[in-house]
Amino acid sequence: MSLPNDKMMLLSIVNTKLRDFYKNLDELCKDMNEDKQEITQKLKSIGYEYNKELNRFI
Repeated sequence: MSLPNDKMMLLSIVNTKLRDFYKNLDELCKDMNEDKQEITQKLKSIGYEYNKELNRFI
């Protein structure tokens, strides 16, 4: 499954996957073969940043 281009859908899916399946963003990106920088840049453009302690974008 590839991640969606829509930024709000991306936020929802990434946060759900982080909550349910992955210890951190690095694990998610490695397992899904996704570019961490691309995800963080897309979500930063709509005001969300990754919080390592909470393991989600807020």
